[in-house]
Amino acid sequence: MQGTPARKGRNLVATVSHRLRAAIADGTLKPGDKLASESGLTEEHQVSRTVIREAIASLRADGLVEVRHGVGVFVLATQPKPQGGLQSVDPNRVSSIIEMLEVRAAIEIEAAGLAAGRCSPAQQELVFEALHVMNNQIASGTATVESDRAFHLAIADSTNNPRFRELLQAIGEQMIPRSLLGDDRPEATPADYLSQIQQEHETIARAIADRDETAARDAMRNHLKGSQQRYRALMRSTRSNTTA
Repeated sequence: MQGTPARKGRNLVATVSHRLRAAIADGTLKPGDKLASESGLTEEHQVSRTVIREAIASLRADGLVEVRHGVGVFVLATQPKPQGGLQSVDPNRVSSIIEMLEVRAAIEIEAAGLAAGRCSPAQQELVFEALHVMNNQIASGTATVESDRAFHLAIADSTNNPRFRELLQAIGEQMIPRSLLGDDRPEATPADYLSQIQQEHETIARAIADRDETAARDAMRNHLKGSQQRYRALMRSTRSNTTA
């Protein structure tokens, strides 16, 4: 079937990510340990380099590993997951998702501005790397939730204030609404929707690279406000279908 290769690719990423997470959780990989090289992981797990890169991006988005360019990928000390609070987004209420997006706006608009003023060249590279991964996933029809999170967390890291990452991680996986509504499947997410989001991401990244704090804040504001409008439209559509 046409959708089989993309689905297989997503399953491989999930499988490799699960294996690495399990190794970290059970202590096989300890804080400070260096993962095998990309070619070594490719051979070990019998998958492509793209699968390994996306699996590593997933671990990095959750703060389990860090990438030291030119050196390798290292395991970080795990942090206890926050309970309740920001993680109590109700996926059955679009209004709950909008509440979460409003909180993100309060955090990330300022984060984008600070990132533009403070980011290092290496941090800029990580922002564009996540953007590049999303572009490839959109082109190949694979899910983008993890790389989307990695993009926003890379911006948080670029503030050089660890509290921004902590706040976003407190929201959890549901900081990307598609993960809550279950519509990150390629066949369920319109291409124009993903294209619009990606254009917004690129505008943010370019403003940060240009070190334009005002433009970076404006671009992040437009992105998150746009997300609120998209999900408000979804809420209205849901209500209309319910009363029809």
